Amino acid sequence: MKDFFPFMEIDKKWQERWEELFRCDLDDTDKKFYCLMMFPYPSGNLHVGHGRNYIIGDALARIKMMEGMNVLAPMGWDSFGLPAENAAIKNKIKPSTWTEDNIANMKRQFAKWGVMYDWSREIASCRPDYYKWTQWLFTQLFKANLAYQEEASVNWCPSCATVLANEQVVGGECERCKSQIELKKLKQWFFRITIYADKLLDDLDILKDWPGRVCTMQRNWIGRSEGVEVAFKLVESDEVLNCFTTRVDTIPGATFIVIAADHPLAEELIKKGWREKEGKSFIEHAKQLRLQEREKTENTKEGFFTGCYAVNPSTGKNIPVFLASYVLMDYGTGVVMGVPAHDQRDFEFVQDSPIEIPVIQVIASSTKEDGELDKAFLDDGIMINSGEYNGLENRVAMEKITDELSAQGLAWRVVHYRLKDWLISRQRYWGAPIPMIHCDSCGAVPVPEKDLPVILPDDVDFMPRGDGKSPLAASDEFVKTICPRCGGDARRDTDTMDTFVDSSWYFLRYMSPNDDEKPFDRDLVNRWLPVNQYVGGIEHAILHLLYSRFIVKFLRDAGHIDFDEPFSNLFTQGMITRNGSKMSKSAGNTVDPNPLIEKYGADTVRVYTLFIGPPEKDAEWNDRSVEGAFRFINRVWRLYEKYNGLFGSSDKECPDPAKLDEDHIEVYRKTQQTIQRVKDDILGGSFHFNTAISALMELTNSLYLYVDENDGFKSGNEDSIALFRYSMKNLVILLSPMAPHICEEIWERTGHGETIFKEGLPVADEKYLRADTYTLVLQVNGKIRSRIDVEKDLDKKDLERRALEDPKIISFIEGKIVRKVITIPGKLVNIVAN
Repeated sequence: MKDFFPFMEIDKKWQERWEELFRCDLDDTDKKFYCLMMFPYPSGNLHVGHGRNYIIGDALARIKMMEGMNVLAPMGWDSFGLPAENAAIKNKIKPSTWTEDNIANMKRQFAKWGVMYDWSREIASCRPDYYKWTQWLFTQLFKANLAYQEEASVNWCPSCATVLANEQVVGGECERCKSQIELKKLKQWFFRITIYADKLLDDLDILKDWPGRVCTMQRNWIGRSEGVEVAFKLVESDEVLNCFTTRVDTIPGATFIVIAADHPLAEELIKKGWREKEGKSFIEHAKQLRLQEREKTENTKEGFFTGCYAVNPSTGKNIPVFLASYVLMDYGTGVVMGVPAHDQRDFEFVQDSPIEIPVIQVIASSTKEDGELDKAFLDDGIMINSGEYNGLENRVAMEKITDELSAQGLAWRVVHYRLKDWLISRQRYWGAPIPMIHCDSCGAVPVPEKDLPVILPDDVDFMPRGDGKSPLAASDEFVKTICPRCGGDARRDTDTMDTFVDSSWYFLRYMSPNDDEKPFDRDLVNRWLPVNQYVGGIEHAILHLLYSRFIVKFLRDAGHIDFDEPFSNLFTQGMITRNGSKMSKSAGNTVDPNPLIEKYGADTVRVYTLFIGPPEKDAEWNDRSVEGAFRFINRVWRLYEKYNGLFGSSDKECPDPAKLDEDHIEVYRKTQQTIQRVKDDILGGSFHFNTAISALMELTNSLYLYVDENDGFKSGNEDSIALFRYSMKNLVILLSPMAPHICEEIWERTGHGETIFKEGLPVADEKYLRADTYTLVLQVNGKIRSRIDVEKDLDKKDLERRALEDPKIISFIEGKIVRKVITIPGKLVNIVAN
């Protein structure tokens, strides 16, 4: 008998056989299940933190197969982007070579984990047969007036020599290389995602099977605000500052105006106010603050008095105009009215103001309240110091003030969004070239579909230029072309696309990855999508998921597909940490799974990864704890190995539970409880593989006890042997999605010709899911010495009393804990069933 599962000779055998198992027939949609893991960036070596996502997805795909579903589980590569280009520069190799080598390595790693996919559908965003259709998508957006080019102030990383999205700037630094970010004006391409803001926001309500926090993050990112835009005319000027506010009821108390330092009128105002030198210094200072994290910037109260004034349209009074670091041009209008009596930041702002600014309370708890404030009054109440609105409830006054100012042409109701158009230009080499041609006569013209893809040349110097232009700009062979509209000389656009464009539609391409005629098969995507289950990290809650939703809604509106949400169910797994931190190469705390797999086998690493904690929460990796999973795998193997002769000894099925005596019924009951618990824990929507594995460990313990009670079945009692076979069979079936190699091997060795993943999931006998009694078991050196049935509703003291009173209880020295332990002087009582 082998005491240890011989994984080195068995794992590879099954990994080769499963390749065919995971090939999906897309024509069969009666019980289809599209199970999709977010495709990875091929960065090189996967660590155990990466493994959590893919092992969860693989285990889910397998259990869905056992439910009888036709499972589609494809995989591809999000393979364009900065890391490949930077690595290529560092190692002096082509990005394509580095990327393809990493793809091959990661495929080997997936196989070692026993993580399987339908590799016949493999895609890679860096290959022309894929980015041809990413370019097609761009042209469709351009033709729909949803792609446009304009000059914009952008985040520029001088080290990476490219534009970064706001989300890629952390604390004023590039999230990748940690260089200090600069602001630079460049001509950039944008997608008009803002056109879809309301639809993206409203449709979050139909995503019932998405994590609430993901929906909340998207709602906050879209940031819909209903309010009023009010015109504040500048004194001695024809210019007007339009201010967006959601609290127009406080306008009688507005005693100053603040505008963003990068507002178009900022430099004109400091010049007009004779404060140009100091003002320019403040503007530069504010630019640096803008690059800090948003929440830090908004907490600052720094301002600069321009020397100019504006007229409060509600009171007719002149109020000072300031530049402020906390006002942002990318929200509202870049102008904010200062109401120190009713906004705490404004209240604190005036305390440090170089000029005196009055604090006028215009809302109070009652009309009698009108004293000096020591902090801003933030509650609703009654209007005071507000002329004709005095005595009104402030929410009533809000409507009346809006109506009055609107009648004078000084205000209008509007909706503003925090969401801004999606900047997709990148001034780097390793990306999909933007399929636009610039002609002096015709302007910007899309490349005709018949001429796609615009091939990314392989023979250019891909070193960053540092001048705001892509390395492609240095290649005359790439740049010089003919205008498809007029036939004249023209230039190709030299920017490449943000990699989030590549990943915004990849889930559609899996239906027909080799189709040269169209991006996806419309009939197949309409039958298979939305994706039934999407699995990935919470870090993609905003960008990837929001952009994918936008692209799907656009394609729906353009008539290319019939659905308008890409993913029906979303699961975001927690991170695996080590030493309290996220695993990363830079932190030096990654764990390579390969040595662990070589030492313990793939099933051990899978089981530990799934057992480490609730999958939606972060969990700390512990190398020593892997051994616990290894011991469990081998306990299951020994249970089979020691008694494998019983599996061919008789065809007798599980005996009728109604005829089982007390010595047998507990194992039968435990098996039913385990069946139900495993299915509920995994298929109930929470993917709690950790508690499912715990239940299987308990069943394994119960089977060892049962074997011991029956003295290893030496008596040949057929009922006992049949019950053991029945429980062991269900243990192996239920464990197989988490530990597929050992379970497939046991399944085959016990006489089953077809893969275990074609076996249906067992159904629990509901009559035996609950026990009316606890069974107390006493053990001495692992041997059962006494069993007592007691009422289930007894508390611990009652259990202790009952145990002490029973004459069968004997003293012993050593016990083995199964579940909950009750200690009695000289005795140990274990509760083994409930």
